[in-house]
Formats: sequence, C-alpha cells, structure tokens
Amino acid sequence: MTATKIVYRFTFARSVEQEDVQAAIVLALFGVESLHGRARIRLDAAHHFDFAHRACVIDASNEVGVDLSRLFTGFLLREIGDDGFQVERIEKDAVKKTAPSHSGLNGFAKPGGKA
Repeated sequence: MTATKIVYRFTFARSVEQEDVQAAIVLALFGVESLHGRARIRLDAAHHFDFAHRACVIDASNEVGVDLSRLFTGFLLREIGDDGFQVERIEKDAVKKTAPSHSGLNGFAKPGGKA
C-alpha cells in the first residue's frame, strides 16, 4: 500500500541565528502539544535539523505534523521575517508498512527524545 508522504524543508539565511530557529521549533512543539497532547507529539511530530546545511525538515504526513509546520512557519515569520528563510513542500510516494519498523523515524528526531 502506498501513501503520499509530505515534508516541509525549511532553509535559513546565513544571517539567521540557529538559536532563533531552535526557539521557534520549541515554541511550535509546545503549541502542538497543547492541541494534541504529549503522546501524539512523541509519536507524530517528527522533525530533523541539519545545522551544517542550515535546514530543518518536518514530516507533515499527519495532522500533528501539519500543525507543527504551520506554527513553526508562523513563529519564523514573526521572529526572523520573510527574508530569513525559505520553505519547500515536498511530496513523495511512500510505502505504508503494516508491521512495526525497527529503523526509528528514518532520520527524523523524536520530540522529547534524542536524535
């Protein structure tokens, strides 16, 4: 069975401080936790920072990820402005597994856990 996997890839201008980006994702995670609860955040709010490439990817294949992407974008707009970042929506066909996978989140960090 295949499903469309949607991710948002954020890239940041050199002038943007990484601490500002990290603060924005933390605030967005707090907001999403208020909407969906702590358990859903641990299960469904997958994201990954690539500091070397000044990028962040959020898995928006579910409701939690969509809300995380929206809140993160809003905080970035408010904190660093339109010119401080770019965001790209990426859609891929993904094979939906019926058995649990032991490979983790395929490169995504679990909120509240270690990457």
